[in-house]
Amino acid sequence: MRSRARHRPRRRDRAASDGQHLQNIASKVRYVGSPEHKDTPSFTGQIRPRADASICPRELRNRPEDITGWLKDAIAAGNVGAPWEGEFPRYVWYRAVDGSVYEARLVNRGSGEYKGYPLYREETPDWM
Repeated sequence: MRSRARHRPRRRDRAASDGQHLQNIASKVRYVGSPEHKDTPSFTGQIRPRADASICPRELRNRPEDITGWLKDAIAAGNVGAPWEGEFPRYVWYRAVDGSVYEARLVNRGSGEYKGYPLYREETPDWM
């Protein structure tokens, strides 16, 4: 489990952006995941969970195409946060059908690759 105590809380403000611009960005992104947020082997390779990292649900461990779809949908909907790194937003948020909220973070600004992880209820952006 990720430590809930942070020295400085992360800002989760929604960034303003043009809808057409967001559609263009959404077409370029991809979810690559991270073994830091897994507790069982997955498409990301062997597990390497960090002590402060939230663990993704096991049922998502081998569904990168589905999660990439969520990422694209969230960007197209404008659920993005600054800062921008090149042409991509550093943060993206998605609310799943079950109400869970996930945060994606840009890990490769050149190719638009993201990792993602679930947020605790108190970490969910107020605007969601």
